[in-house]
Amino acid sequence: MIIADLAQTAGRTYPARRRTQNLVGGASPIQATNFSMGHVTLDPNGGQVPWHNQEQEEIYFIVEGSGEMCLGEERTAVKAGQAVYIPHRVFHQLTNTGDTPMRMIYCYGPAGDVAHWRQELDGTLPRAGIEAPPLPAGASPQCTKAGVGG
Repeated sequence: MIIADLAQTAGRTYPARRRTQNLVGGASPIQATNFSMGHVTLDPNGGQVPWHNQEQEEIYFIVEGSGEMCLGEERTAVKAGQAVYIPHRVFHQLTNTGDTPMRMIYCYGPAGDVAHWRQELDGTLPRAGIEAPPLPAGASPQCTKAGVGG
């Protein structure tokens, strides 16, 4: 039996002020073909999964906290207990708008690498409204560098 223990998974910290811990796929001992899954903690007041898209379809399940979800041309508030479906290739962004950490679980399929992790670390994320479609009106700015909006 293979078990991934969240308490024992260091994860990786990203410039947009979040920590991602792979539970299935990536550095996890659990590898699957059809999906990847992980836990993300977004720092208070602006921690973010920046504006990006990917080939896989995905679900974000908000475990704790509240924030703003942008999906294509839509923008809405999200809170603990809600799940958001993200179709493949659609640009999306999640921003913690609260004063406490926001935690969420992601699950995408099929399994495989998603380019935005490397792009964020390398500082090469497509910028909203320039190399990528613009964010919805009124959205929190895309964080492309630590603590800096795009």
